Amino acid sequence: MRMTALISSTAAAAALLAAPVLADHHSGPADIVDTAVTADDFNTLVAAVEAAGLVDALKGEGPFTVFAPTDEAFAALPEGTVETLLQPENLPQLQAVLTYHVVAGAYTSDIDAGTYNLPTLLGSEVTVIVGEDGTVTVDGANVIAADIEASNGVIHVIDAVILPN
Repeated sequence: MRMTALISSTAAAAALLAAPVLADHHSGPADIVDTAVTADDFNTLVAAVEAAGLVDALKGEGPFTVFAPTDEAFAALPEGTVETLLQPENLPQLQAVLTYHVVAGAYTSDIDAGTYNLPTLLGSEVTVIVGEDGTVTVDGANVIAADIEASNGVIHVIDAVILPN
């Protein structure tokens, strides 16, 4: 078994999750945006993406893989970090942090133990380590829920905000 990826040749948009939108419950799974909005543990992430002006891209075709930090993960950052990033003059930094959490392609947990370097939409790589026991980390953050299906990709919930080097 190898790392499974469905790569889209046009998946180079920079984005993460977006503002609340009503999901269409009649056509299968919601897109990444609507899935995150309804999950209720990504309020900080959704607010950050909205502030960064990255609302539309992950409602696009994709596929995308999003490593989504929880509200608790954002709360664990040093005091004032989120507030500072949300200031308009820090927009480029905020966009960099958010796009570092997104990979073009739909990567599922159907993988062998090992180390994988995946290119983010920021243009750098995240390191995914899969342990023999099935544990998965992304740049040191633990994947606490994997393979949340969306119509345009997959979400893996992580317990920390990962920062680009």
